[in-house]
Amino acid sequence: MNKRLIPHRIEKIMSAEEIKDNIPKGIQLIHAPKVWNEADYGREAIVAVIDTGIDKNHPDLKDRIIDGKDFTGTGDYQDDHGHGTHVSGTILASLNNRGVVGVSPLAKVLVLKALNQQGEGESQWINNAIEYAINWRGAKGEKVNIISMSLGGQADEQEHQLIKKAVQNNILVVCASGNEGDGDPDTDERDYPGAYPEVVEVGAVDLNKNIADFSNTNSEIDLVAPGVDIISTYPGGQYAKMSGTSMATPHVSGAAALVKKISEKQFGRTLTEPELYAQLCKHAEDLGVSRKAQGNGLINLTAMQNSNKN
Repeated sequence: MNKRLIPHRIEKIMSAEEIKDNIPKGIQLIHAPKVWNEADYGREAIVAVIDTGIDKNHPDLKDRIIDGKDFTGTGDYQDDHGHGTHVSGTILASLNNRGVVGVSPLAKVLVLKALNQQGEGESQWINNAIEYAINWRGAKGEKVNIISMSLGGQADEQEHQLIKKAVQNNILVVCASGNEGDGDPDTDERDYPGAYPEVVEVGAVDLNKNIADFSNTNSEIDLVAPGVDIISTYPGGQYAKMSGTSMATPHVSGAAALVKKISEKQFGRTLTEPELYAQLCKHAEDLGVSRKAQGNGLINLTAMQNSNKN
């Protein structure tokens, strides 16, 4: 196995009754609720999440699942780790007045379990999942629009070629940058697939918009998003507070679903992957730090309303 889950910290496990605000602070920070109406809550956007699976019975997630497949050999995409459920909740937990809501609460998730109970996955599992996402079609002919991967490890040429194929098929690929950062933007830390130039590589900030010390920095960073003390769904109908670039990545994946809907209304047609990437990067707030730390900046879904920056 030369792929692994991006390391993350579990700060706290909690029940629905302990959640004080249905809209987590990270989702408020990127201003997702302010564009929900315009973006039709991300309705019909399909996000393939390649991770540890999902809690299929979680009240905030069960209505968001369009399909799923296991690549680890268990035969079931039920989450027996926790990471995949947390990531999926940040992207698209339902707006149901309990627990938490995701960035894009009417999007659908294609659950692709390619990491096991230990949060580890063989390269071939992940590659098979990417290829499956490219070729998957729903009952009504739906296609995957976005692939979200909060995982990393060594470079793998087959994986790189499959990501290029996904992009050629107009699928935006969003990946975590990794958690080996040393707080110095002048030193490079690279995890793959995040550091491939074809993906949207996401670093982490805290809820005060400071770059997280653990967030990898390199010349391929595209955007940053909240990744510290992020509350989202957890197996057993529970919730958890976690930290890591794993938690930042789904904020951008969910934002991409909203930007897709907004932009396609504006242009009156389906966007290509380069067009969606360009529109996503326009929804960014410059934090005044090195591009190797922030890329185009913090994802901010109202940024185009407040700035003329291209």
